Amino acid sequence: MKTVTLTIDGRTVQAREGEKLLWAALENGIYIPNLCAIPGVKHPAAACRLCFVEIEGYPRPVTACTEPVVEGMVVSTRSPRVDRLVHTAFELLLSNHHLDCASCLRNRSCELQRIARERRFPLRVKRLRKLERNLQVDDSSPVVRYNPGKCVLCGRCVWVCREKGTGVLGFAGRGFERKVTTFGDVPLGQSGCNGCGECTRVCPVGAMTGKQA
Repeated sequence: MKTVTLTIDGRTVQAREGEKLLWAALENGIYIPNLCAIPGVKHPAAACRLCFVEIEGYPRPVTACTEPVVEGMVVSTRSPRVDRLVHTAFELLLSNHHLDCASCLRNRSCELQRIARERRFPLRVKRLRKLERNLQVDDSSPVVRYNPGKCVLCGRCVWVCREKGTGVLGFAGRGFERKVTTFGDVPLGQSGCNGCGECTRVCPVGAMTGKQA
């Protein structure tokens, strides 16, 4: 496959023609925050709004997960506009996220923590009002524990459940009421879930976790 040469943050890198910019950067050791991106997905959801970058000649920042690389592209992953957009998106996620990191099974392996560490963001909401939803933890499955209060609506579990599981997970509701749930909002243990556990492997935070044996 043809390769193209581009510049990211002053570094010259090569990538496969047509590859999304996010993966070209990550494969070359250049970190771009992301939560919803899934390798190999042809049409990324671009739901988390964390992977903004600036490209020379473009009028405004774009999401790296949706932008294909082209020959000679010059990319900046950090700029005042990019940092402002990413920080705002990050705070919006935190504004309705259960921040009980110390007792979370994903503590120290959580993508929100990594983003905060890489971008030096505080893991607390400073500019926005905290709007946590009172959503009940689903412990009905013998394999998976689902805490919707920690869900960041990235859609990874919905995708992998459709591709490798039984397709019982999906989105319901709109706006602030949007959530990942089962058809009819029945408990996971009664939904037809086959317990493959793939959702726990792709979840970037502590929303879908495997139960301890």
